[in-house]
Amino acid sequence: MRVVIVTESFPPDVNGVAHCALQTARHLVERGHTPVVVAPAASSGNGADAEAPCPVVRIPSLPLPGYPQVRVALPSRRVAAAIAAHRADIVHLASPFVLGVRGMAASGRLGIPAVAVYQTDLAGYARTYMGTGEAAAWRRIRAVHAAADRTLAPSGAALHDLEAHGVPRVRLWPRGVDTVRFRPRHRDEALRRELAPNGELIVGYVGRLAPEKQVALLAGACELDGVRVVVVGDGPSRPGLEHVLPGAVFLGRRTGDELARIFASLDVFVHTGPFETFCQTVQEAMASGVPVVAPAAGGPLDLVAHGRTGLLVPPRDGAAVREAVRSLAADPALRAAYGTEARRAVEGRTWAAVGDALIEHYTEVLAGRAVLAA
Repeated sequence: MRVVIVTESFPPDVNGVAHCALQTARHLVERGHTPVVVAPAASSGNGADAEAPCPVVRIPSLPLPGYPQVRVALPSRRVAAAIAAHRADIVHLASPFVLGVRGMAASGRLGIPAVAVYQTDLAGYARTYMGTGEAAAWRRIRAVHAAADRTLAPSGAALHDLEAHGVPRVRLWPRGVDTVRFRPRHRDEALRRELAPNGELIVGYVGRLAPEKQVALLAGACELDGVRVVVVGDGPSRPGLEHVLPGAVFLGRRTGDELARIFASLDVFVHTGPFETFCQTVQEAMASGVPVVAPAAGGPLDLVAHGRTGLLVPPRDGAAVREAVRSLAADPALRAAYGTEARRAVEGRTWAAVGDALIEHYTEVLAGRAVLAA
């Protein structure tokens, strides 16, 4: 099968869209398929795709004003040219919004079926950054995804939102996790002593430091005796967070085995953002055997079994985050039990299993097109 993956982000970018697109390309190659990736040009320039599993066509891009870590592709004929040159059987659109819209239009002109993967809560972002525009964002999402042969939602909450806003042909497709890289055995006592020299309980957050993530909700946890908050990631909110999270350790961006070692060395993982369509870092924490505190909204509802693998708290409620951390800090046995169950819950969610499910979606879409053409 010849697949063109049109993605709004790709490594060296570090985010859920980029990571999922990379894992999808890897799995397709491993299963004997032939993918090509179309993505915005990386800020790092030459050499950015040296470790990519397949050819990558880069589209000229500019950094998003106020958020230079995010790059937006410029108008270009290269998208349609790449799809045509690859003689694609199917086009995979990863979080289509700018580049993906061009990919959708090109696939339509060329008569090639398209699968759109919903990954970003654009309506929630519009509400966070502009205070308005949520309805307009949903109109954009509906228009883009309605043109696809199938839309894949990463969680039950995302699927419900899409259907409630009139998006047709939606199916569930969750995300995988690297259960070899992320595992409890990578817990590092030397690292723990470095992060918490007085033996504090280590509470970690991993992700972008941006307004929609609401990381400031960890302020209450910072005030707890015997608790050390560790923040991994970067973004425009970092300077402000360093002020409102006194005593927290900011490690910046970490990836790969180093990130896995940090995850496994946590006592509790807290995710604060209420706009997650899935929330990959929650899965990585669970694979690392770490209990999770997360908002009872969006993707975490599918991932965290309240009272079994962690605790779900009301969204945007800093007091609830503080109380959840306090209760887990006071009960080592409960933390251990949650961590064990968390690891068990994700052991079958490998990228191989998820990738095979994606190929099944492709196959069904192609078969449906063949029936219509007959």
